[in-house]
Amino acid sequence: MFREMRRIKQKLSHEECDKILREQTDGVLAVLGDEGYPYAVPVNYAYQENRIIFHSAVSGHKVDAMEKCDKVSFCVVAKREVVGAELTTYFRSVIAFGKARRLTDADEIRDAATALGLKFLPDKEKVAAEIEEAMPRLACYAIEIEHCTGKEAIELVRARNNPE
Repeated sequence: MFREMRRIKQKLSHEECDKILREQTDGVLAVLGDEGYPYAVPVNYAYQENRIIFHSAVSGHKVDAMEKCDKVSFCVVAKREVVGAELTTYFRSVIAFGKARRLTDADEIRDAATALGLKFLPDKEKVAAEIEEAMPRLACYAIEIEHCTGKEAIELVRARNNPE
């Protein structure tokens, strides 16, 4: 169903992909937007149990798109170093594919929002207070990951295999 990576030597392991998804804070969500045009939007996220969690307003372009088609992709760039002298970029990134689901149970929304909030502010009381205040206008989504690949620049692969 999903394509295999073409440049297999540059493929990151499942553990490396997991680490990137756990450690990074923002990614780009891609959905099927209006009139069949792709719509990609940056979002903050948390990663837990093979799910990408993010919040949203209760209405808008991405919400409408996910209601029409739950299939999404999510890209996270963990390293991006432009190397002008070599006309290249040293990069490390992950792309996940899955289905986005709006969380509807209040406890599930609180748990997701808490995971997301604590990623940015390690103060449980402040996060809990903010979530309670925002609940009427807060939507949370979980992307259940079906396929995930990571890739890094060949120069990084070589450096890893031949440490100086």
